[in-house]
Amino acid sequence: MRNRQATKLIFELSQDGRRGAKMPTCDVPRQDVSSLLPAAALSASPPPLPEVAEPDVVRHFTNLSTLNMSVDTHFYPLGSCTMKYNSKRNERLAALPGFSDIHPYQPDETIQGLLQLLYELQEMLAEISGLPAVSLQPAAGAHGELTALMVAAAHFRELGEVRTKVLAPDSAHGTNPASARMAGFDFVTIKSNADGNVDLEDLQAKLDDEVAVFMITNPNTLGLFDCQVNEIANIIHAKGGLIYLDGANMNAILGIARPGDFGADMMHFNPHKTFSGPHGSGGPGAGPICVAEKLGDYLPLPVVTKHDACYRLDFDRAKSIGRVRSFFGNVGVLVRAYCYLRTHGAEGLQQVAENAVLNANYLLSQVKHMLPVPQGDRCMHEFIATASELKKKKGVTAMDLAKRLLDFGFHAPTVYFPLTIAECMMIEPTETESKETLDAFAETLFRITDETKECLQEAPHSTLISRPDEVQAARVPTLKWTPESVHVTDK
Repeated sequence: MRNRQATKLIFELSQDGRRGAKMPTCDVPRQDVSSLLPAAALSASPPPLPEVAEPDVVRHFTNLSTLNMSVDTHFYPLGSCTMKYNSKRNERLAALPGFSDIHPYQPDETIQGLLQLLYELQEMLAEISGLPAVSLQPAAGAHGELTALMVAAAHFRELGEVRTKVLAPDSAHGTNPASARMAGFDFVTIKSNADGNVDLEDLQAKLDDEVAVFMITNPNTLGLFDCQVNEIANIIHAKGGLIYLDGANMNAILGIARPGDFGADMMHFNPHKTFSGPHGSGGPGAGPICVAEKLGDYLPLPVVTKHDACYRLDFDRAKSIGRVRSFFGNVGVLVRAYCYLRTHGAEGLQQVAENAVLNANYLLSQVKHMLPVPQGDRCMHEFIATASELKKKKGVTAMDLAKRLLDFGFHAPTVYFPLTIAECMMIEPTETESKETLDAFAETLFRITDETKECLQEAPHSTLISRPDEVQAARVPTLKWTPESVHVTDK
């Protein structure tokens, strides 16, 4: 049984007078804080911060960390999120003093090395995407989407065109409609056809002169490359619209296909997915965008430029949409992406994509014997399996399978997305996993699909918390530990 002490809040471990460090006696004249700050800025009492010794802090967070699954501890086949192993070498390089100890307000001439790195990263992303103008400022993939749509809006304003709609397939990531609405557009869903690709008839029926952007993820969330993409781009461009490529799945086509070459006018990268930066926990992140030359003037400020072997942050762009992030964005994540790209080089990036596709197709070939794979025997970097037949046969759902996988040390795949597939499981092994790991996962999935309904519906059996009421947890979170608030199974 896990140590229940690990589940207590740091505030519950607090004891009056405990300290992790003792400050030296003040050697300058003291001043009353009320003489330094206005009364409205002062609290009536000190903040109720926990008082704990250093061992308490270390043990508390170390114990909490053992409850987590991560790419460092487990196979993490989370479809659409590309949870591949993060190279520790990149972590060490990003922690070098020349990157980690500088200040964002330093003059450009004092940070020429960092600016050179960022400039070269812009150039590499432009080459990979086939789109020449780059902004590194957005702080996440969804933020990149929003920024690019703001760029599109500025473009159409200058043209004097009123365009109010953004289109995207029904298999799109949920961030697509959210980004469109936040950028001030109406969102229109385009149906997928039986093959999982864009339904061109539905696209033509919903296309008019008010359409600003068509957003497409290619390869899409079903793990398929939509070979109609050139035709789609021609249709949208003929109406004066723009194509946005959701770059979440670039891991499948690095060095093989460039979005700018198959019609995209804008795209974002997810460095934490595609270029193996840290992933999860809400950040920090990055979501660089690449756009066509005609859109480059609207990119957010600043942009790194080079002139006579000197690098600077360029704020002098009259058509820019302005800042979308404080300072220059999350530079530490960008440094990691740069290190990843320089490590692999052009040939290495292509091998990354080829191995990602190979691993996904190999795992698909094993899983299809236990769970139907509705989109055929071939995929890109990920694939869709469904538990629909298992649900009809014995009442077992995709969620039941996902929960039971935790008992065997595997993080669950993405479940119930995309919404176009019933009892969906989206599985992405990434290129960093070995054949032995994939075989073990397939063998475990085979084993649990043969287990009883009762066993599966009570899973997971080995975790401290089993199946919380997620809706209730979001609406009325329980922030204080009690024995009744957890489910513990003794083994």
